[in-house]
Amino acid sequence: MPEGKPAGVRCIQLDQGDRCRLFGRPERPAVCASLAPSAEMCGDSRHQAMRYLARLERDTGP
Repeated sequence: MPEGKPAGVRCIQLDQGDRCRLFGRPERPAVCASLAPSAEMCGDSRHQAMRYLARLERDTGP
């Protein structure tokens, strides 16, 4: 997404399984590459992980 991804908008680089199509490629945005999985970020389920990411977007939005 050339102008960045707005908060709350699904990334256009996610495939049907929610995997990044740019993972490991040089054009992957630096912000994505800097996200390191952790127990806090991932939680115990996909639902908890998505809540964490939504909070991260909200807290860092304009």
